[in-house]
Amino acid sequence: MTPELVAQTMDKIIRPTLDTMAARGTPYRGVLYAGLMLTTEGPKLVEYNCRFGDPEAQVLMMRLESDLIPALMASARGDLSGIDLTWSPNPALTVVMAAQGYPGNYDKGTRILLDAVDESDELVVFHAGTQDASDGAFTAQGGRVLNITARGKTVAQAQAKAYAGCEKIDWPEGFYRKDIGWREIEREINQGEK
Repeated sequence: MTPELVAQTMDKIIRPTLDTMAARGTPYRGVLYAGLMLTTEGPKLVEYNCRFGDPEAQVLMMRLESDLIPALMASARGDLSGIDLTWSPNPALTVVMAAQGYPGNYDKGTRILLDAVDESDELVVFHAGTQDASDGAFTAQGGRVLNITARGKTVAQAQAKAYAGCEKIDWPEGFYRKDIGWREIEREINQGEK
């Protein structure tokens, strides 16, 4: 999202919601996830969740350089004064690996091998629907199973790292979309041409 879209979302969706809750005597404390759709008329609210979004949280955690616990505790107390989160300027991107058939019928118990994946500060495989198979492998136990999250100097670099990680995962019964991040990469390219 561009800074303009963030400002528009805060001004038209988030702040009015929080102001209304406070005016009704039920001020909100905690994490509030806004599921949005970007339309030609601007951002539209699809849903609120009183938790971090999944897989959106993985991207945030890859960029967060501060300790999250003090911020969560302060939020629970209702006093965020003195909390200053530090974020990496580098973008992050998550690719979800899902079981074949998802979101419909899918098999559980298929084997996943992650031995070839080189995890680092720049690439992490978050487990969303796996079970340890006790022999170094994992088994798929859900529809959305793995979140491969990478950070790079650009969205294009983060995307390349995430997809390289996906390619190293040995899970024939898994699949992932090949178009994650394309809008932001297009925006990076267009800004580079200016």
